[in-house]
Amino acid sequence: MSIQLDDYAELLESLSDHSRAALNANWHEATKVLSPRGLDNYLKGVSAIRGLGRGDSLVETWIEQAPMVAKEVGEDVVSDLATASLMLASKTSGSVIELLLATAPTAANRLGDAELFRKYLQFLSTLIAQAPRGVRPMLDKLEVLFQNLTLGGLRRWAMWGAHAHRTNYEEQIRYFGLESKESLAMLQKERKGTLLVDVQRRINMYMRALWARDFFMRPTAGDYETREGLKPYIEDYLLHLPDAFDDFAPEGHEPVSGLELYRAAAAHCAAHVVETRQPISAEALNPMQMAVISVIEDARVETLSIRRFPGLKAMWAKLHTVTPEQNASMGDYLDRLARALLDESYRDDDAWIAQGRALFAQAVMDDKLGDNQVSWDIGVTLAHSFKDKNIPFNPRKDVLTAPYRDDNRYFWEFEEFDFDKAAAAGYESVKQVRKYVSLMEMVNEVDNELATDDAQEIWVLPTEFYLDQEGVSINSLEGKEPISDPFHYAEWDYQIQLERPAWTTVLEKRAKQGDLQLINDITSQYKREIHRMKFLLDAMQPQGVQRIRKLEDGDEIDINAAIASFTDIRMGNQPDPRIMMRSVRKTRDFSILVLLDLSESTNDIVLGQEYSVLDLTRRACVLLSDAISKVGDPFAIHGFCSDGRHDVEYYRFKDFDQAWDEEPKARLAGMTGQLSTRMGSAIRHAGHHLKLQRSAKKLLIVITDGEPADIDVRDPQYLRYDTKKAVEEVAKFGVTTYCMSLDPRADNYVSRIFGQKNYMVVDHVQRLPEKLPLLYAGLTR
Repeated sequence: MSIQLDDYAELLESLSDHSRAALNANWHEATKVLSPRGLDNYLKGVSAIRGLGRGDSLVETWIEQAPMVAKEVGEDVVSDLATASLMLASKTSGSVIELLLATAPTAANRLGDAELFRKYLQFLSTLIAQAPRGVRPMLDKLEVLFQNLTLGGLRRWAMWGAHAHRTNYEEQIRYFGLESKESLAMLQKERKGTLLVDVQRRINMYMRALWARDFFMRPTAGDYETREGLKPYIEDYLLHLPDAFDDFAPEGHEPVSGLELYRAAAAHCAAHVVETRQPISAEALNPMQMAVISVIEDARVETLSIRRFPGLKAMWAKLHTVTPEQNASMGDYLDRLARALLDESYRDDDAWIAQGRALFAQAVMDDKLGDNQVSWDIGVTLAHSFKDKNIPFNPRKDVLTAPYRDDNRYFWEFEEFDFDKAAAAGYESVKQVRKYVSLMEMVNEVDNELATDDAQEIWVLPTEFYLDQEGVSINSLEGKEPISDPFHYAEWDYQIQLERPAWTTVLEKRAKQGDLQLINDITSQYKREIHRMKFLLDAMQPQGVQRIRKLEDGDEIDINAAIASFTDIRMGNQPDPRIMMRSVRKTRDFSILVLLDLSESTNDIVLGQEYSVLDLTRRACVLLSDAISKVGDPFAIHGFCSDGRHDVEYYRFKDFDQAWDEEPKARLAGMTGQLSTRMGSAIRHAGHHLKLQRSAKKLLIVITDGEPADIDVRDPQYLRYDTKKAVEEVAKFGVTTYCMSLDPRADNYVSRIFGQKNYMVVDHVQRLPEKLPLLYAGLTR
């Protein structure tokens, strides 16, 4: 399938002659680097950017630069670049967007990875909100910045300037234009030693010379938030290396350059890919056993590689600097074992190290290194022997310190079951089809008015038809309750510092309806609070377009002020120079999702009262919904509970496009508390729904009465760390998460999960209904 420009004549008819000539001139080059799907996105981007009405120059910059970006990091980012440009149109001028597009090929070339380029676009969106005057001078200096900084370094450098000169616009411009001393000082501070993009071609040639095959490498912005950065890792047969390496210069040892460190890391990762025939099962292993097995497996693949290329040994050995005197933790012993297995000249008299050397040497003599089962056998034996030392193992701290070693996720196999079979379990026993029919078909053709759960086909009316004798609709009586397709989410294991892929299953279930009178009673009970909030809500209402008068510099002349000034001139008085006015658009662009914890503990009675925590939560939601609906922000109310990782139940009481009317009110009235609280998966799923919203600001408010917990998790820290990870993941989509906790002990853990400023502990639970609407007003002001 080929795409011709004539096929898009209607889409491109608004282009000027000059822009059309530019498109024709660049079309041949675009067809070389873009597939038909990519060309379709490219031309739609031309039309969309033309629709901004910012002039031909912006359109022609897109026409020229978008194919160059696709050539560097792939065509999938073309649509992301167009979306970013359109979203920035409401925040900045056309000239800044033009500069963004003009410098995009430079950024793509220096980053070298599509995912990093997307993070770069997200970073620009964040920066333009915090330092709008600094974006233009920064883009002017982008090539210089990327020659010295990684993406993480650029972000830290920019955020420091944005916070330091938040209100001083002149200093902000000088900082981002590299004209101030503090700007150059921060640049030097964040500067890394050797950038992968500068040496990647040389590393590729080095790897091809060794193994006579290509290895695909990708940079990772491991230092995006911290100075340390990620360890190298292998995923989908791609070698992911840090986007920058500092020179390795430990005290008392010869320094190793960043280029040499890249060679060592790439060669080690390649050794895993070449020498690993099948994964090692992690089933029934504890974290300490896995750590020891990892050291043995590293030694196995390195030994096999050194047999083919003896020079690798010297390159790897000089990156091991541990000494026998280091024995404070198990991490020290793992480092010593790793060095002992690689370098036979290293002397270490410890009995455990000697045992490891003897077992590995025996495996070499028996020619067993071709199978990684030997790593499992030796690792389990050594892990058992290490218990005699009575030294505790900390999975987070007891890790190898050799900078070239990867995190070994490549050869571990965590699957303890077939995910596809697990996802389908319980759903295929009775495949029930729901068919929408007309009222007359329902009346004349239905076989059984009240079908049971084993019915093969269920007929449903497109609208509700209520039975007088039942007080419920026909639809609610037909068949078993429909359940959504399963949503699978990863879960973070803090002990091994890895995500377990597709580890949890979220099932969306239909919320049952309750007595609507219950909601009406709540509205009557809190009539005083609703009236008290009326003035606050009126102030939050979007005011549309407002005219600001009495300005010396504005967009148009204020006729009344101009006439008054001319009258003063004729009368010989000093005229008022403020004869201009400006129209300012006052709008709100929020999407709010309230996520309710519906675990069994919400059924507990509030101390000294006759109502439960769930009743208070329901009252708070009614008051909040009434407040938000008056302001006009799109909002949703969802809830969750869980029964193990394979059954996280998710209820949608009200969706964003749904009016606050009888149906969501009835669902809130029927809300019940049950089971446990697997919060991380629920936050990820709520983030999925918020991600679909087009609002500029997205807010997730979590209301819970306790910490995350579930029936299949014994470690209380496990789900806390996963929830923290989930909050960080949804933040990448622009979602701000705020927690309102009803647990008086929540101060011990909630700040570590949601952040110091993103939580509130309600000491007096009975005040929740009046606190929640005020919280909404404060967060969206």
